[in-house]
Amino acid sequence: MSYVLRLVLPDKPGALGAVATELGKVDADILAMDIVERSPDQAVDDIVVALPSGRQPDVLITAAEAVPGVRVESVRPDPGIAARHREWELVEAIAATPKDAVTILARMLPQVLRAGWAMIVRVETNGDGKTVRLLAGGGGVPNLEGVTPGWAPVDQAVVLDSEAPWVPDDWKAVGTEMAVAPLWDPDTAVIVGRPGGPAMRDSEVARLAHLAGLTSVVTGRSPLSIFAD
Repeated sequence: MSYVLRLVLPDKPGALGAVATELGKVDADILAMDIVERSPDQAVDDIVVALPSGRQPDVLITAAEAVPGVRVESVRPDPGIAARHREWELVEAIAATPKDAVTILARMLPQVLRAGWAMIVRVETNGDGKTVRLLAGGGGVPNLEGVTPGWAPVDQAVVLDSEAPWVPDDWKAVGTEMAVAPLWDPDTAVIVGRPGGPAMRDSEVARLAHLAGLTSVVTGRSPLSIFAD
């Protein structure tokens, strides 16, 4: 089985190689790596590794943290190798089929950002209250029935507070980390969720904002009108 190992490590020569050596000692096969963030002192990398049948993922933590200065932020099952080329595939697919851009965005975002789900939602006013309309989804989209749109209106891409009052208890129970970005207007948004973490990094939020903005430009009109066709 393959896992995504998110590492925080010193940004210095040899650190990643040392981690690879330690992972090799527990028979972990490195399949892919993504650079999540870089700063002058440290790096955050996602490494996709395969373990032999019967090996428990906690051996990955022990192995990686055997390297001085390395911290494992999370280990989670790999939803599918999501190297950076997936982002270009998403961009190309959106540009090639503008009418399906919103659906494509929701379907491919979980792979691009290694999230559990993505959904395009529209907040609508009904009488004195507000309801949420699901326009498109990808991955294991949670049930939105009765969910209060505490994220709206959305003016810019941000990380959402996973413990906010509007977040359903079942989302909180599994530690769902989320980010949101506006899609065309403040009442239409794309939300990505990562049950069990890790937290959404600034670079990931920036990528979400870029892809949402690109989708808005390519469609050239409200996603709501696209779905009305």
